[in-house]
Amino acid sequence: MSDIFLGLGGNGENQSLALSRANRHGLIAGATGTGKTVTLQGLAESFSANGVPVFVADVKGDLSGIAMPGSPTFKHADKLEGRAKDLGMEDFAYSDNPVIFWDLYGEQGHPIRTTITEMGPLLLSRLLDLNDTQEGVLQIVFRHADDNGLLLLDFGDLQSLLQWAYENSKELSGVYGNVSKQSVGAIQRQLLSFEAQGADHFFGEPALEIDDFLKTDETGRGYVNVLAADKLMRSPKLYATFLLWLLAELFESLPEVGDPEKPSLVFFFDEAHLLFDDAPKALQEKIEQVVRLIRSKGVGVFFVTQNPIDIPEEVAGQLGNRVQHALRAFTKRDQRAIKAAAETFRINDDLDTEEVITELRVGEALVSTLDEEGAPTIVQRTLIKPPRSRLGPVNKKERAIIQSVSPFDGKYDEAIDRESAEEVLAQKAADAAETAEEVAEKGEEEVRKRPRKSKSIWEKAMSRGTKVAAGGMAGAAAAAVLGKKSRANPVASGITSAAGSIATDLAGPIAGRFVRNLIGGLMR
Repeated sequence: MSDIFLGLGGNGENQSLALSRANRHGLIAGATGTGKTVTLQGLAESFSANGVPVFVADVKGDLSGIAMPGSPTFKHADKLEGRAKDLGMEDFAYSDNPVIFWDLYGEQGHPIRTTITEMGPLLLSRLLDLNDTQEGVLQIVFRHADDNGLLLLDFGDLQSLLQWAYENSKELSGVYGNVSKQSVGAIQRQLLSFEAQGADHFFGEPALEIDDFLKTDETGRGYVNVLAADKLMRSPKLYATFLLWLLAELFESLPEVGDPEKPSLVFFFDEAHLLFDDAPKALQEKIEQVVRLIRSKGVGVFFVTQNPIDIPEEVAGQLGNRVQHALRAFTKRDQRAIKAAAETFRINDDLDTEEVITELRVGEALVSTLDEEGAPTIVQRTLIKPPRSRLGPVNKKERAIIQSVSPFDGKYDEAIDRESAEEVLAQKAADAAETAEEVAEKGEEEVRKRPRKSKSIWEKAMSRGTKVAAGGMAGAAAAAVLGKKSRANPVASGITSAAGSIATDLAGPIAGRFVRNLIGGLMR
């Protein structure tokens, strides 16, 4: 199958989405209650059936039902089955989909974590609402960590380093430029406030391996990765920044494939307006750049939003596949949105597009997709197909059963806290106190003769590698630095060789400087 059936157009022709054009991105828009979620669910299960992995944020909690087959006893089953009959779907039958549940808080799915280093100072500054001066100080703190081999993995590491920066602001200023205690204190306060919202769960190890979103099951169906986002939406900036980070990681990790026969991954960004709310112009430009470039990695991004004018023109211009559900003309802004939406479609002489947008019934939409040549098709009023999976959430028992057979059961569920900046700085403080006592007792000259109390991270890495051949050691370290192996914890992934330890230790500070992530790298 080379395309995905969307529904039946008013001209009597099937409306479809070409798999080879799905990486040219898309938009699903419409007012509340017009059928956006059903459209999204039907698209996601069709991508999965064609072997394409999917990532979708479950904002309201009802998309989890995609893991279960629909049922003829469902209260609206007659309408779903009637719609399938009207559309000529002779093969319509209820069916489930292979699903993996994820949750930043680890409550309704596997935890998703990244390290402070991987997130980088730019996105952290956005999360913490820092001004330009405070962002500059955070950049300096990250640079100091890079220069001194300090791994920034979790909130504790960043808090410890900020405390050190507060106490040693003059030393930092002499090396990197002005670092005021006031700016450091402001960052610390914002960090505490953010931690109170539960954001600390997102930072740490084992960190997500991005390839785990690109899996298919034993029958070749793409896994549908469902992020539980109902709780996450209480921190909308964390939600938006997390998804932006995820896009950047995908771009950085995946190879160039051009326009493949089908996407490597389709990414649905629900409540898409949150990505752009209050974002500075420079960040919006980088978002637009990521969206434009990531299609060459075979990733299709579908923005889901109530109002199409929530998407900036520079981004909206890249969304070739469009499904527009009904809009209501209650306010002048609504009227502008209707006009703007109508103008984005290729004209159909038989439709007054602007008028039809206000008349669409639930489950109807205006559809225009890219054809095999990459040109937009003429817009058609379309009856959208019904999904084959359940409309509504799974219950706790069903979720637990699905989790128990997940291919990642046990991989991410337990947090691991290895030695990083927090422990190193604490040890340095303890060493300094002991050394001061020794100096008072024995004198400075005598104390200087003994070796240092604690090895640096570099010395530890090298000492663990003394039994490893130089060639193999260099290769492992280089792979870790260039391939970002620092995100894989040696305990969790079973890496026990000395070369793996060296690579893991060295990758953090080195990769932190050179391959922070796409967004941070572009903005530095």
